[in-house]
Amino acid sequence: MAIRLEDKKAIVAEVNETASNALSLVIADYRGVTSNGMSDLRAKARGENVSLRVVRNTLAKRAVEGTEYECVREVLVGPTILAFSMEDPGAAARLLKDYAKGNDKFEIKALAVGGDLLGADQIDRLAKLPTRDQALAMLMSVMQAPITKLARTLNEVPSKVTRAVAAVRDQKQNAA
Repeated sequence: MAIRLEDKKAIVAEVNETASNALSLVIADYRGVTSNGMSDLRAKARGENVSLRVVRNTLAKRAVEGTEYECVREVLVGPTILAFSMEDPGAAARLLKDYAKGNDKFEIKALAVGGDLLGADQIDRLAKLPTRDQALAMLMSVMQAPITKLARTLNEVPSKVTRAVAAVRDQKQNAA
């Protein structure tokens, strides 16, 4: 069934808006994936705040014009699913990487971050990025470390004095 021109324009505008707000993009070939498999993938994507779109390549090429994902135009060949990470740059990469492990026919083509096109072999680079909460926890632990060390150091001074006084007391008791 042919898509009307107005519908095509709406699809292009919607994908363009999503691409303009996204932090990263992962492109995959979904040949051989069942409709139930796609439904499961879409459900997981909603939970991770990843926008999944299956769009004709000609429409996708027009949609990414003027965005930082214009670099993916040459990769848009064959059946393609676009996964845009909206909050966490590594969310789409983790999602599609995990899905590809369980499905041999699902193949990651490429990914794009900050206007740079990366090959499918670079998926771990993006997938291993910490989530926002993990990054904040690491930052807090780094910020807290000097304060904790200072508190331990200051607490050690009275302990040393107490041990020294106790040693002098024990020495005088043994001498008497």
